[in-house]
Amino acid sequence: MDGKTLADLISIPLFTAVVGYITNWTGVLMLFRPVQFHGVRVPGLRVLFPLLPRRVQVLPLIRYDGRIGWQGIVPSRADKMASISMDKGLAKLGSASDFYRELEPDKIAEHLAAVAQSEIRDVVEQIMQQENPQLWHDLPPVIKEAVFARVRAQLPGIIKHITDEIGENVDQLLDAKLMVIGYFSKNPELLNELFLIMGKKELKFMQNFGLYFGLPMGFVLFGILQVFPHWYVLPIGGVIIGWVANYIGLNMIFEPVNSKAWIPWHEGLLIRRKAEVTELYSQMIAEKVITLQNIGDELLTGARSDRTMQLLEDSLRPAVDRAVGPARAAVRVAIGSREYDNIRSSVAIEATGFAPIAFNDAEFSRQQSKKIYSFISEQMSRMSSEDFVEMLRSAIKQDEWLLFFHGGALGLIAGLVHLAIFGV
Repeated sequence: MDGKTLADLISIPLFTAVVGYITNWTGVLMLFRPVQFHGVRVPGLRVLFPLLPRRVQVLPLIRYDGRIGWQGIVPSRADKMASISMDKGLAKLGSASDFYRELEPDKIAEHLAAVAQSEIRDVVEQIMQQENPQLWHDLPPVIKEAVFARVRAQLPGIIKHITDEIGENVDQLLDAKLMVIGYFSKNPELLNELFLIMGKKELKFMQNFGLYFGLPMGFVLFGILQVFPHWYVLPIGGVIIGWVANYIGLNMIFEPVNSKAWIPWHEGLLIRRKAEVTELYSQMIAEKVITLQNIGDELLTGARSDRTMQLLEDSLRPAVDRAVGPARAAVRVAIGSREYDNIRSSVAIEATGFAPIAFNDAEFSRQQSKKIYSFISEQMSRMSSEDFVEMLRSAIKQDEWLLFFHGGALGLIAGLVHLAIFGV
């Protein structure tokens, strides 16, 4: 064996092993890093893409503002991936009404009432001073105290009615899909965290798989080179090895869905850890996504918050009438029907101030999240392997080709580098 052949026998497997490792290592990085887009502005880039909408990013490579750079595939697609995850995952676990029910509306009502009891005096005082300060000033203290007492006495029943009404109409009041998309779009690092927590072991395997696969493939490539001693064998072989290393490594994580004895790893590596992944996924969703605070924010400030406000107003208007009691007709005459109706509406608006205080109570939210965690865990444990894999893979499946392309490109570069160092 001459010196050149020996050098190829040693160097080619080493090159393919190192390239395989780097390919899969950088491929994993490409999925998640960086969280924010980093790039350089290129003059005239907008001219090349004249029809590019202002709010669109071409792949994770070209940004609508005329920059070329990179953003992790997962964070760059946060809204799309959140949408797919919702359709393929959370929507299969339960509807908005299911999640709301698990949060125990009766306990929410009790908590809201407890918060409101300490706030209602100031709210009534503020509303009356704002709407009819003279009347409120002229009322004897005893009458004012009677109004406060009547409102406080009615609060638990009013709030129970409101939480029941929300439960019956939650699918119209809350768009769970928009809530999840909005949350992950604002917090793309949490989408990364979701994938990294669940697939930490599998991503580590994929990274190492490039080395395990690249080394023996280097000997195969060396053998081919002995039969076809042409310069293009190494670059083409590098492309194939880089592409296949990523393709096999990624598919081993999810495939096969059902155990097959003739496949060395029998079933997808992630499926083997279904129980562990279920626990991690359920914990993440319950503590960060489907939370009492996020649901409250969506109800009060989301796309359909006007419906929530209308429901609150419709529920609280009768409460004002009951608080005034038998004197309602006299009060209407005294202050006028328009002023009276303004007061009723103001009560509904001001009452929404109770909700954020209760929804943002960390300890109460933590207690309720345990219910969501249990619900998601139970639902996921019942999922078929097919649905389980679809839920976890669907979000990145459309962009997997970028990883394969990346592997092939690095393989091509490695082949050309080897030629430059060792020759044909």
